[in-house]
Amino acid sequence: MNILKKPVVSEKATSLNELANCASFIVDSRANKIQIKKAVENSYNVTVLKVRTMIYGPSRKTKYTKTGIQKSKSVSLKKAIVKLAEDDNIDFYSNV
Repeated sequence: MNILKKPVVSEKATSLNELANCASFIVDSRANKIQIKKAVENSYNVTVLKVRTMIYGPSRKTKYTKTGIQKSKSVSLKKAIVKLAEDDNIDFYSNV
């Protein structure tokens, strides 16, 4: 199971990274906090102090078409915010 899917690169996540030394990731929805901590420590060679997770539910949409009402929904996501040690840092922009 691939636990870390992709890092979250947004304005809020970047400010959290700069001010509070936290990194945000989209993770597998079946992963728990211990698995997320081990995956981040192994992938980026940092020390993780704390892991916070949140689950975003699917957004539902309704379209009115010629054939009738079409209902759809997006995939639910799990997001993890990882607090790093003082001397550690993850730079997502170094490979760009």
